[in-house]
Amino acid sequence: MLLMSILKRMEIFQRILLSTSCLLLVVFMVDCSPPENHIKCSSANTNCTITNSYGTFPDRSICQAANVAYPTTEEELISIVAEATRARRKVKVATRYSHSIPKLVCPDGQNGLLISTNYLNRTLEIDVQSMTMSVESGVSLRQLINEAAKAGLALPYSPYWWGLTIGGLLSTGAHGSTLWGKGSAIHDYVVALTIVSPGGSKDGYAKVRRLNETNSSELDAARVSLGVLGVISKVTLQLQPLFKRSISYVVKSDTDLGDQVASFGRQHEFADISWYPSQGKAVYRVDDRVSSNTSGNGLYDSIPFRSTLSLGLAVIRATEDTQESMKDPDGKCASAKLITSTLIQMAYGLTNNGLVFTGYPIIGYHNRLQSSGTCLDSPEDALITACPWDSRIKGEYFFQATFSISLSVVKNFIQDVQKLVKMEPRALCGLEQYNGILMRYVKASSAYLGKEDDALDFDITFYRNKDPAKPRLYEDILEEIEQLAVFKYGGLPHWGKNRNLVFSGALEKYKKAGAFLRVKEKYDPLGLFSNEWTDQVLGLKGETRKNLSRRKGMYPRFYSGAVTARDEGSVTADRLVVLQTQNQELLNNQ
Repeated sequence: MLLMSILKRMEIFQRILLSTSCLLLVVFMVDCSPPENHIKCSSANTNCTITNSYGTFPDRSICQAANVAYPTTEEELISIVAEATRARRKVKVATRYSHSIPKLVCPDGQNGLLISTNYLNRTLEIDVQSMTMSVESGVSLRQLINEAAKAGLALPYSPYWWGLTIGGLLSTGAHGSTLWGKGSAIHDYVVALTIVSPGGSKDGYAKVRRLNETNSSELDAARVSLGVLGVISKVTLQLQPLFKRSISYVVKSDTDLGDQVASFGRQHEFADISWYPSQGKAVYRVDDRVSSNTSGNGLYDSIPFRSTLSLGLAVIRATEDTQESMKDPDGKCASAKLITSTLIQMAYGLTNNGLVFTGYPIIGYHNRLQSSGTCLDSPEDALITACPWDSRIKGEYFFQATFSISLSVVKNFIQDVQKLVKMEPRALCGLEQYNGILMRYVKASSAYLGKEDDALDFDITFYRNKDPAKPRLYEDILEEIEQLAVFKYGGLPHWGKNRNLVFSGALEKYKKAGAFLRVKEKYDPLGLFSNEWTDQVLGLKGETRKNLSRRKGMYPRFYSGAVTARDEGSVTADRLVVLQTQNQELLNNQ
């Protein structure tokens, strides 16, 4: 009884700390320490390592390279690629913030070359009459949005985080949310693109290709390339006249969520949904264009993307660690309700005038509402504050599983997840500590590695333990959801997120995968811009669904094809073949 009393008091104290920390996360808007350079070299750009903005790849490794180059012009870029090709060196392209989770930026071995686009960051031309904008590949999404707005133009759809470069977001197929027009993926608004690839001796060992809609087959390969075709130098995008939007969030029960998702996406141009399965509710974003004469100067400053006190982040992380170690789902559910209710009350960071939220609708110009990331705007403050996921502090440390499921079967997937929640009502509270499941709309694309169908994208963020040997609370259910999505419902991966599981057999789901591989062979026959990870994902070597295994006492709840968690022994290769055969049969029967 005494022990229970002590534990209860500790839980109450932690919740008070968490409550205080959550408040700080919302109201503490200051400059913070900027993200560090994720390329580190021992001397003069040689003997380098690279990681991502989270400080770790899915396998917890840090990649190595012999050196890094920082071209400032296309001419310098061509010279660098030529020199690497002549020496037959492995090459990978790195961006300013290195925000992708998989090992896209890792050259194999220790002797590779990194090419950073950090200084290829200029706006080259804005043609107001044709509504096109040409930029270098290292231009950030925020730069593009702001420069376009100055000319009275707008990129109609974009990711919600602006700390991405144009080259990086094209290579990974990054997107916003819509079923309207050409869809929410930025690559579908590319009308021209320049890419520098390895060449033969007659080309000076570097081949420059200037692609446009007249040679659309190769452009459709380059729109989403995983970085394996070469270095994107220049991009031209089709824009639209700047416009205003009206945004309201509406909280509803998730009882009929499966029935509502398809129609909701078609009713509202910028619709998305935040789903809190353990709470049984969903938050619908009612978001449409309005006349530019409509009064309003709204601003989006996403709360999770703001500068945050490192001390507050440490308290939240310590609370999560304790909840995991004590196997405390009730604590997780209490934390989740506090966090989500705070975000809802604060309109997720929307304000009516750039200062305060006074009520819906929020009306403002598109460039002020489409994306955010103010924790990047910061002088050094000795890490008193930081972006929440900055690896230099004790802050957020998480996994992300992100996949899109065709609208034709998404209702069934949602209902399967709801069945799991019914079996274990507290199982997904851990997701809700990271604001639940964000569902965004994507359209079928002409890009060879773009979306195959109109679909709903599920963005799931969840706790990651610093100790790789320790299972997460309800890990089996989270893994079953991933495998339901990927194997039963044929979900397509987000190329810039996910653990290896979600990429398993992915290329087989793309009808024009063969065409993409033929362009890859033409552009880079030596595979200098490929690495072990991209070879696995593209089905050229190995298998991404490896080391799946099951912990004692953890078995699928109802999807017999799922392998969840881990035992002392791992699943054999023969067992993987059986599972893959079963999963393919399931896909064929959809």
